[in-house]
Amino acid sequence: MARRRQQRGTTYTGVLRRGRNRPAEERPTVNQIEAPKGFNWRIVSGFMILLLSGVLALFFYSDAFYVSNIRVGGVNYMTVEEVFTYSRVANWHIFWITPEMVSENVEEYASVADASVRIGWPPNMVTITVEEREPALIWEQNGVAVWVDVQGNVMDMRDERADLVRIIVEDPFIEGPLGDSNGLDSDIVFGLLQLHDLRPDITAWRYDPVDGLGWRNANGWDVWLGIGTDMDEKMRIYEVLSEQLIARGIQPGQLNIVDTDNPYYTVLWGR
Repeated sequence: MARRRQQRGTTYTGVLRRGRNRPAEERPTVNQIEAPKGFNWRIVSGFMILLLSGVLALFFYSDAFYVSNIRVGGVNYMTVEEVFTYSRVANWHIFWITPEMVSENVEEYASVADASVRIGWPPNMVTITVEEREPALIWEQNGVAVWVDVQGNVMDMRDERADLVRIIVEDPFIEGPLGDSNGLDSDIVFGLLQLHDLRPDITAWRYDPVDGLGWRNANGWDVWLGIGTDMDEKMRIYEVLSEQLIARGIQPGQLNIVDTDNPYYTVLWGR
């Protein structure tokens, strides 16, 4: 009895663990996740940065991309060296050059009517095609001869052209009209070209700022016709007056037909 009571007074404690005896196939498993294998993009991006840096260094530090010469087309009178000088691109990097900039620089030169520019890669980085102004007459003043085109633009005389009509300003104290930045007055140019068509036998004409265009005829008369495009009418008046003066035995010093309504002459002898 005593032993049984002793067993009853003894207590035991414990923790109930669920699943302790769960079969192995039912226990949860933990798998280790491995990093995917492939390119290391950091290495690739670093390589690309190095490559681009090398390309930029080549562009900006290599002499091959700095302009030391150009290709030129369309020139008849100008030289390639002149066009290169007027383009103002010597030793410029090709990245800083635009076609508009180069064409504007070249067209500032009086002999150039138009310039088209193409930008490319070495060795022909800059190509300029030039349209030169064509001379229409030769203007000679104070010992200097220049070309003038039909628009009145004044250019350097680059060749002796026997086919061009010449204007000679004899008075050394006459400054104009070449001092005008706009060039020669178109009335002078068109008047002279019209006279040249009417009298191709006269190869050299004279100019006076008051009396305009004229010449000294075979009789020694100074004939003045003014300027403008009515030279055909003035030449007809000249022919009529010349016949009348010769018939009357008058030797004029000057025959002035600047104003077609009031032509006059000065008399050296006769009546």
